[in-house]
Amino acid sequence: MDMAPSTEIQIIAVLISTACALPGAFLVLRRMSMMSDAITHTILLGIVLAFFVTGDLSSPLLIAGAAVIGVLTVWLTELLRRSRLVAEDAAIGTVFPFLFSIAIILISRYAGSAHLDTDSVLLGELAFAPFHRLTVFGVDIGARGIYVGAVLLLLNVVVIVLFFKEFKVSTFDPVLAAILGISPTIVYYGLMTLVSVTAVGAFESVGSVLVVAFMIAPPATAYLLTDDLKKLLWISAGIGAATGLVGYRLASLWDVSIAGMMALTAGVIFFLAFALAPHRGLISGSLMRRRRRRDFAAYTLILHLYTHGDGTFSETELAEQLRWTPLKIDRVCHGLIKAGGLTTLDGRYVLTDAGALRCNELTKTLFTPAAPTESPSHG
Repeated sequence: MDMAPSTEIQIIAVLISTACALPGAFLVLRRMSMMSDAITHTILLGIVLAFFVTGDLSSPLLIAGAAVIGVLTVWLTELLRRSRLVAEDAAIGTVFPFLFSIAIILISRYAGSAHLDTDSVLLGELAFAPFHRLTVFGVDIGARGIYVGAVLLLLNVVVIVLFFKEFKVSTFDPVLAAILGISPTIVYYGLMTLVSVTAVGAFESVGSVLVVAFMIAPPATAYLLTDDLKKLLWISAGIGAATGLVGYRLASLWDVSIAGMMALTAGVIFFLAFALAPHRGLISGSLMRRRRRRDFAAYTLILHLYTHGDGTFSETELAEQLRWTPLKIDRVCHGLIKAGGLTTLDGRYVLTDAGALRCNELTKTLFTPAAPTESPSHG
């Protein structure tokens, strides 16, 4: 297959980032984001052990060994968590360095002559991905990473589509899942196996750090933008693909690490969403809290006018009675005048008919007792 290396790198990045983002969405929703970090590091032990058995870095048994260690990482973490002696984050922080350090010791002691470099394992180097070719009957059909990424993406799409209901229910309500006959434990380990296989497949091309970035940053960004699970999956995949493309273009432009720039791009996109998301963003949240404080102050003032005296007060009287600054009184009253709930008469603030009607509605809502609910019939 005659394709420019830069094109192959971008295709690999898009396929792997999209494949990682799909199972990563459920990790984010389950608040298990750090599990991806643990798995992407501990699978190195599976690769090393399988290499000792086969002596071949290209053997498919390396993928199987890495997947087994990935599941073992999840099992050990869950075992510690269920003991109730260790919190989940502490369990991850114990299991992941333990297994990863074993892999590092084995590499440094027994696999020094093999091409198992810990720096490349952690950071990856997409620039070298086009040099790992896939040949069929002696014919070069392209970079192996393209086909690995395509298989991972297809696998994740098929599994999520087939078991979407099970993933959804067990993620948001494990008790309901159990009532419906869906085993939360089986779904949990199925998801972790999918994460492990995805991490193993993406490991060679992009390294563990970029796998974590692809698996967590796009879903975390999508979570800020939507409450719909299907939309979240679509947005996660789209952000993952955009991260791969934009990150590569910027890395080429500035002549820096491709993996590092892609991870940085994922972080930048997340922080932009964190600040600018319409409903959950930092700015929108600040504006919403400000609007609620302003509305509360306005309701407090018009209720005070409605329930005290003849309903007319000067600015000084309001400031003394409500213990507000004159500046706050002026700002709140100005807003109510613009809204038509308040007017001025001889230098004093007076409720309009619309303001009095609104106060009447508020008092009914606040002080009318709720009607007793009927007990459900079991007959």
